[in-house]
Amino acid sequence: MNFSAEWWLLAIGFLGQGFFFMRFFWQWIVSEKEKKSVIPIAFWYFSLLGSLFLLIYAVLRRDIVFMVGQSTGFIIYTRNLYLIHKEKSRLQSAG
Repeated sequence: MNFSAEWWLLAIGFLGQGFFFMRFFWQWIVSEKEKKSVIPIAFWYFSLLGSLFLLIYAVLRRDIVFMVGQSTGFIIYTRNLYLIHKEKSRLQSAG
């Protein structure tokens, strides 16, 4: 890979990795604040963004192994967010 010609591709990959780092960093901060292990909703948003950028990176690199892994994660993170918002909506309607 020619660094000077494909700096934007590296930027996409590092951005995706940055989002994945942030999900664990944020989870750690919230868990320390709560004094127990918790998974905040931001964890799932960071996961979704990280997966999206890494999927784009994998597609541009034509890396099928990475594409399969990231697309699977993307589906799971989307589903988790859907379930969280569905539950919040149900609780608001009931209460």
